[in-house]
Amino acid sequence: YDGANLNAILGKARPGDMGFDVMHMNLHKTFATPHGGGGPGSGPVAANARLEPFLPVPRAAKKGEHYHWLSEVDCQQSIGPLSAFMGNAGVILRAYVYARMLGRAGMGRVADYSALNANYLMAELVKAGFDPAFPQRRASHEFIITLKRQAKTLGITAMDFAKRLLDLGYHAPTTYFPMLVPECLLIEPTETECKEELDGFIAAMRQIQQEAETSPDLVKGAPHHRPVRRLDEVRAARDMDLAWHPASES
Repeated sequence: YDGANLNAILGKARPGDMGFDVMHMNLHKTFATPHGGGGPGSGPVAANARLEPFLPVPRAAKKGEHYHWLSEVDCQQSIGPLSAFMGNAGVILRAYVYARMLGRAGMGRVADYSALNANYLMAELVKAGFDPAFPQRRASHEFIITLKRQAKTLGITAMDFAKRLLDLGYHAPTTYFPMLVPECLLIEPTETECKEELDGFIAAMRQIQQEAETSPDLVKGAPHHRPVRRLDEVRAARDMDLAWHPASES
């Protein structure tokens, strides 16, 4: 089960009851932990009892009133140790505390507010003249709009919209995913945004649409007020520097 969709069913349904044996959880999306540049990410994997004998070791297990580390001696069918398989412990602990603070009732409200926010935002963007990629569907916790009409008639792409949103103080939605939808923005407001914040995002999208019609170069050149403007994404994809390393001594 893809945990990216967990916000919509949290406290409402359990993937295990649907027949899934394995699922991952996006702690940054569902359980209030940092993500990417905001801190170390973490995507723990959950498995049902049928797969428990094969899980990596060492791992903790409770015997009586105490916890113990289990090794390959204790778990003969384990796939063995994996590099850093315990993930970022601090991030997992934060997610656990958040879940305990929510409680069972709070988790159900997460799903309620996620769906409410997504459907409100989609409906208002449609009223503002934007095209949903799948107009016959309701949103669960996220939805997709396509800007192919703007790209064809105005020469303004989804990337242009995303970059201009940065100028207006909004983190850009996921762009060009899923790839089967042309010029798309994947918008996920989650449960934490208030109506005022959603209305501000809608107003920003309206403003960018108006600018695209009257001042297209303003949108094409965005962002204008960020420390870093448009990166060379082609070069970045081919000349990747994925690891931190100390500066060489002069």
